[in-house]
Amino acid sequence: MHQFAKLTILLLLVIFYIQVFGQSQPSIQPVKIQVDLNKTKAKMEPVWAWFGYDEPNYTYMKDGKKLLSELAALSPVPVYVRAHNLLTTGDGTAALKWGSTNAYTEDKRGRPVYNWTIVDSIFDTYIKRGMKPIAQIGFMPQALSIKPEPYRHHWQPGRPYKEIYTGWAYPPKNYDKWAELVYQWVKHCVERYGEAEVQTWLWELWNEPNIDYWQGTPEEFHKLYDYTAHAVKRACPGAKMGGPDSTGPRWDKAAAFLQNFLEHCLRGKNYATGKIGAPLDFIAFHAKGDPKVVDGHVRMNMGAQLRDISRGFEIVTSFPELKNLPIVIGESDPEGCAACGMQTNPENAYRNGTMYSSYTAASFARKYALADHFKANFKGAVSWSFEFENQPWFYGFRDLATNGVDKPVLNVFRMFGMMQGNRVEVNSEGAYTLEQARDSSIRGSRPDINALATKDTAAAAVMLWNYHDDDISAPAQFVELQVKGLTSKQVMVSHYRIDSQHSNAYEMWKKMGSPQQPTDIQIKELEKSGQLQLLTSPEWVKTKNGVIVFSVPLPGQAVSLLKLDW
Repeated sequence: MHQFAKLTILLLLVIFYIQVFGQSQPSIQPVKIQVDLNKTKAKMEPVWAWFGYDEPNYTYMKDGKKLLSELAALSPVPVYVRAHNLLTTGDGTAALKWGSTNAYTEDKRGRPVYNWTIVDSIFDTYIKRGMKPIAQIGFMPQALSIKPEPYRHHWQPGRPYKEIYTGWAYPPKNYDKWAELVYQWVKHCVERYGEAEVQTWLWELWNEPNIDYWQGTPEEFHKLYDYTAHAVKRACPGAKMGGPDSTGPRWDKAAAFLQNFLEHCLRGKNYATGKIGAPLDFIAFHAKGDPKVVDGHVRMNMGAQLRDISRGFEIVTSFPELKNLPIVIGESDPEGCAACGMQTNPENAYRNGTMYSSYTAASFARKYALADHFKANFKGAVSWSFEFENQPWFYGFRDLATNGVDKPVLNVFRMFGMMQGNRVEVNSEGAYTLEQARDSSIRGSRPDINALATKDTAAAAVMLWNYHDDDISAPAQFVELQVKGLTSKQVMVSHYRIDSQHSNAYEMWKKMGSPQQPTDIQIKELEKSGQLQLLTSPEWVKTKNGVIVFSVPLPGQAVSLLKLDW
């Protein structure tokens, strides 16, 4: 009977491994991770609670409203939302890389005609959910553009990206008319939402003016910024105005653009007022990774994104006058085109499954670490990922949901929403150092087995991940997690998981046969599988000398959150 019992236990373990890990076998030697709740690093700023997208007209459509409600619900603080095309001319028809509000037109005599109907419907949708606009002032209305034709583009995935840069990307033919448009818009927002509310928003000019989004010179952008900031402050003196939302500061030319813009705001002659300097209440730049297809699989490049952030933080904090200003990474993503699906861009095949979620967990931890390193006042990192209305299921867009069904990556943000208080010290035997991740990405012979941890008044949370840049099958890992510094004799432990079996509507959809017209019953099942799920039932666990030790199985590209309450 003794031998039979041993065989029975062994069989049960094999069944457990197959259920949890699929065909991969866990590494025999556990990775040790220690969390010390007594060693505070910094406040857990909700830098993750920021989202954005190109197509503003999706905001008030069916799936757009649903996703915005979910984003608002997962965050304990107001979520900030950034959208392009808020001043673009058009009838409000939604399309890829396009949107319009028709806020500004002119009559036959060239007199301004303002129409806030569509832009109000966008901001109303945010405000109703307790969200805050990052009010992007752009793009150029057709009636003001120095090159108004062609204006409306009809870009589709697979087409040359340069086709999107039409009349909306040019400077105004009349800077005074542009400034008056800005003034009237901000004034209207104050009248509609109240001055106190508008003062909690962020106002910014344009998008990525160091590349083809801006068809003027850097000096013309400085001029446009001066006129814009002056108009914003005229309408609402307490409004927060910032920029420049340039991209790619790891490249010397882009770094120079950011640096020269900051110099202009500090010491340049203001084109609008004739005085020295321009208002600057926060600083924004963008950071992108660079995935490729290598040997038939996707290889991410987190290091490229981290180098953008590192250089941006370095530039901002090099100015003594600016080092304490809030910094917002206005777009912070694994690559640069949300609307480029994996069918036309196979390097984007990471987006549907757990690789996007594990990348997100591992990269946000490094964003915090870089802010610590540079002592930067890091306030937000906008994930440029929303949803695309009436598009194929799981087409491979960089989005948080498809046809109203949440993707695995959205559950990482649900996990972040449960991490409050202060970040605390983590030491992992399986971690890549910050320098390794930034300078060489995560491409060695081993994955990044690491954690981010927080402590609040009567709670703690530990996020674990098993990440590697190469999207290939890899053995699961056992993590021996030690949490010390607990002051209660017992804690309630809830273990949430994102992997192939949990919090993963994509795998469920594939099991259904990848239907492009799922039934109502299938949609309900997909919606349920897209929610954040527990790996095991919550349980009370006793502490010993303020310490708890967990043994956590962690498949490749999986993310776990252990929530401790007492």
